[in-house]
Amino acid sequence: MTLMRRRTFFVAPALTALQSARAQGSNDRIGVGLIGCGNRGINALLKGALEFREETNIEFRGVCDIWRQHKEEAANVVKQATGAEPRQMIEYRELLALKDIDAVIIATPDHQHATMLTDAVRAGKDAYCEKPLAMEMKELLVCVDTVKKSDRVVQMGTQVRSQPSSMAAKQWIQAGVMGQVFKIEQERNSIKPYWHRYGERPLVESDTDWRAFLFNRKHRPFDAQQHTGWFGYRDFSRGSHSNLMVHFIDLVHHITGAQFPKRCVTLGNSFRYRDAYNTPDSVETILEYDNFLVRYSTAFGTAHGNYLKFFGTRGTLDASNWSGKPFTVIPNGAEDPLPAGASIPEMQSDPHMLNWLKCLRTRQQPNAPIDAGYSHSVAVILSDEALVRGRRMVFDSARRAIREG
Repeated sequence: MTLMRRRTFFVAPALTALQSARAQGSNDRIGVGLIGCGNRGINALLKGALEFREETNIEFRGVCDIWRQHKEEAANVVKQATGAEPRQMIEYRELLALKDIDAVIIATPDHQHATMLTDAVRAGKDAYCEKPLAMEMKELLVCVDTVKKSDRVVQMGTQVRSQPSSMAAKQWIQAGVMGQVFKIEQERNSIKPYWHRYGERPLVESDTDWRAFLFNRKHRPFDAQQHTGWFGYRDFSRGSHSNLMVHFIDLVHHITGAQFPKRCVTLGNSFRYRDAYNTPDSVETILEYDNFLVRYSTAFGTAHGNYLKFFGTRGTLDASNWSGKPFTVIPNGAEDPLPAGASIPEMQSDPHMLNWLKCLRTRQQPNAPIDAGYSHSVAVILSDEALVRGRRMVFDSARRAIREG
């Protein structure tokens, strides 16, 4: 999904009558549109929102994608669930221009996120945007500043932070129960790179808009594998240290309260799979924060060795199973260990999508606001800059800039 033709639409950024009523807690129905109808756009986000449509009184009024079959599938999912068929569009700006669309879900390839979110907010729409928010600092800063100057409700798609286990761990660690957390690690491996299964999907040029897919990238002849397997090409996604690490690093920020890494070193290359894809199949990145060190590693070619742990002076928090089950506490501190049998108290929290939908009415900040997108993007961009330049990279938070150091 992406921009097809650059048209200019005038959409007043001021609150519409519907939005004003909504902000006051009325029962008006909220019109929602989906931009990007791929696997995650349909199966996770569209179906996830439809699950709460009656509770939050929303209505999907438009679906938008350049890939014809995906667009039609999304429209059919809405029709099957609600009995009403939404409008289908190719051009995302046309959807943003619709006055009865109050909020949009953006689930497009990585290289389109920041620009589309910026355009959505400028059009006066609330938004849920997939991660990572940005691939480059310039587009990131434009997007963050645009959202912050607005009154729009924006949720980043880092859904792991909204799980009860994550919320409980955040409260537990920030209360100091673990002592000082001094290192956090994740090893996330798999037999094959995830972009392989996407790249195997059949696609003919007549069923899509290749120029629109490229968006702001250099034009080239149609390449079905680049279109379908875009996760594996650096023009459209940097690799696992950007696309997968974003889940982990956002959880680090959420649980510890940290905002930005200070500096980073990264190594990576393709050792197991040497093919047309140009994102590394193995990567190792280390980020330094004020009070702790973070290590992330992925190796495609093995499914063994996966874990996620927070190391504290009183024990270790094992978050390897982050699918919603409570994290495990290991009392192995050297001086003042946690008592045997220590566990994190259970907490209740709304699913990530429901949290956003509720905030559309309350106008409160959701669990993953634009600041979360800023923080996770800085971390993944810093990691990628270190990989590409082969140097230790530093983030200057005051100047909002990355440099060697």
